[in-house]
Amino acid sequence: MSIEETRLKNYFPMLRSQNDIISDIESSAILQETFASWNTTNQQYFLDICSGVRGVKMLYDSFFKEILNPESTPSRLSDFLSLILMRKVTVTSVLPNDTVRLSDEMSLVITDIVVEMEDKTIANIEVQKIGYAFPGERASCYSADLLLRQYKRVRDERKQSFTYKDLAPVYTIVLMEKSPKIFHDYPDDYVHYVNEASNTGIKLNMLQNFIFIPIDIFLNRLHNRGITNELDAWLTFLGCDDPRYIIQLIHDYPQFKPMYTQLYDLCLNIEKVMSMFSKELQLMDQNTVKYMMDEYQEQVDNLTNKNAELSAENTGLATANEHLTVENESLTTRNMSLTNQNEELTTQNASLSEILGKYKEKFGDL
Repeated sequence: MSIEETRLKNYFPMLRSQNDIISDIESSAILQETFASWNTTNQQYFLDICSGVRGVKMLYDSFFKEILNPESTPSRLSDFLSLILMRKVTVTSVLPNDTVRLSDEMSLVITDIVVEMEDKTIANIEVQKIGYAFPGERASCYSADLLLRQYKRVRDERKQSFTYKDLAPVYTIVLMEKSPKIFHDYPDDYVHYVNEASNTGIKLNMLQNFIFIPIDIFLNRLHNRGITNELDAWLTFLGCDDPRYIIQLIHDYPQFKPMYTQLYDLCLNIEKVMSMFSKELQLMDQNTVKYMMDEYQEQVDNLTNKNAELSAENTGLATANEHLTVENESLTTRNMSLTNQNEELTTQNASLSEILGKYKEKFGDL
């Protein structure tokens, strides 16, 4: 085994060498066919994950739901949400995710879990491999949908006794592995809390809350400052696959070691983990297509705006040109008038010269 392979194996002895994993794959025609369908980069990436050369980013849907399943291990997601919401919360149930999302918009959403907590607060945890364009507008739409679903459910439960006070806050929590450009204007901030606030200070119980977590910006900070608190530890667990940080994480925060142990036990089942990985590759392909479409649309919008600006500028120049044409015509008219006047003066001067000549012939010089 290489040094990279033994690094995590010292902590997770169930990890196997890449040669052993390849032997398992070659023992099954189905697994061989699946493995051969991946490009060389993805093949190596899979082997690196299963052998411990690199860790696993829990932002993959299959791994996220396997390790942070709110139905089988609610305490894990409860701990994470407690840090994000900055108060102790306990996940009590998973709600059906029957939002009005359009199927084509799902391509960038890797994980989408809706849970209810003991105080009836609802949280929608969404993981995006590539963050959507217009994140604020989009999150507002789905937060409104989440709130409306709660309203209908609670109203049906309480019937005539229903009041709006029965509604609990809803949180839309978006983790982005690759965040949109706007978040990179804040390179030192990796958790953005967004909610309604008044200009006067009046306190109203507005129910919609948003939390955006750009994992890529956090990882930049991690490389510079390391793991400094428990929230950093969770985000490292979710988004970092560098064995050095994983080892630091399980040393400083040993509660994460059982989660990695569960994950690497899963990697012993090559057939299952290959199926999970194939699904992730398909989602990543969809991500790339959707991201390119969003980028293309943004470029089209920018060009449209520039064309509109150029059109307005051209209209202004055309108007100015018309004014110059009118002024030029006026100057031409004035020039013609001055030319005529000059011709008249020349004629008059010639007449005067002729008269003066005749006068000198008759009377001589005075």
